[in-house]
Amino acid sequence: MDYASLIEKRRERFAEVEKLITDPDLFSDQKRASETMREHRRLKELLEMWDELENARTNLQENEQLAKEDDPEIAEMAEMEIPELQEKIETLSEKVQYSLLPADPNEDRDALLEIRAGAGGDEASLFAGELMRMYERHAETRGWKIEHLDSSPSEVGGFKEVVLKVSGEEVFRFLKYESGVHRVQRVPATETQGRIHTSTVTVAVMPEAEEVDIVIRPEDLHIQATRSGGPGGQHVNTTDSAVQITHLPTGLQVKSQDGRSQTQNKEKAMEILRTKLYEAKVREEEAKYSAQRRALIGSGDRSEKIRTYNFPQSRVTDHRINYTSHNIEGIMSGAFNEFTDNLQKAEMEQRLAEANMD
Repeated sequence: MDYASLIEKRRERFAEVEKLITDPDLFSDQKRASETMREHRRLKELLEMWDELENARTNLQENEQLAKEDDPEIAEMAEMEIPELQEKIETLSEKVQYSLLPADPNEDRDALLEIRAGAGGDEASLFAGELMRMYERHAETRGWKIEHLDSSPSEVGGFKEVVLKVSGEEVFRFLKYESGVHRVQRVPATETQGRIHTSTVTVAVMPEAEEVDIVIRPEDLHIQATRSGGPGGQHVNTTDSAVQITHLPTGLQVKSQDGRSQTQNKEKAMEILRTKLYEAKVREEEAKYSAQRRALIGSGDRSEKIRTYNFPQSRVTDHRINYTSHNIEGIMSGAFNEFTDNLQKAEMEQRLAEANMD
């Protein structure tokens, strides 16, 4: 399919958005300003990719002509550059295709990452802690910032539950594929007979809500201070600094205990509440997204899994795309880009087919 006409429409829209962002009145509406700036960045990136793609195509044509030259040295040099240009064109074409699809409004958002031990007791809580560290290392490589909003440590040094805020560029776009049940197969340190045990951890990735997305009335909240639980989170609290908030209209309950003060914990708990209410709103408005999320997150039961980490065989398999890696050590160190890349490609192919753009 020739995308030139679609690109021309994006150029026209980019010119319109360029004018919009020079209007000082735009920033009096925080939500509109935020959406406009996101659109500006997306269009700018698309047009830059398209120009790079066009240049690569031109260079390829020139090299193909030079490869037919009588001068063997020139022909050889041109021939050597052709595979690299072909690969570049293929990669850029895929990126342009993806960028031409209607944007998910949540892709540019920061995310809340909820990791919860499922089936498997102590071993599940230990693996929850390992997944937490995997995501922390992954965030470092992408230049993202991680903030602990809440955690419930287990007695064996793992976590029953952890809530992290991940901030940076296009966080939700890249982390959303982590939502689901992660299954681990290995011999626990406490196992004396060398038997392999299977445990599960549920991961939920939610796009962070902005204050303009959800209006929460003070009278709809029941806020109470509680004593921090567990053997110690990010900071060991010995006072009643933990905060639990109940949203009365929905019955939704959230808490935070990892902050250094009651005020900090209240702010963090409100952030979690706002995001969970926003997610519920998105589920209502977008039935398709809701169905996808229900299918991915599951209940933590062994039968509902998106990925299996088999330590004895150094194997990690993503069951949604039937993709297997034998680099379990690297993946647990945060290098799971190969899964993200393949999942993005699979999603793109599905969306292109639905949009009749393939």
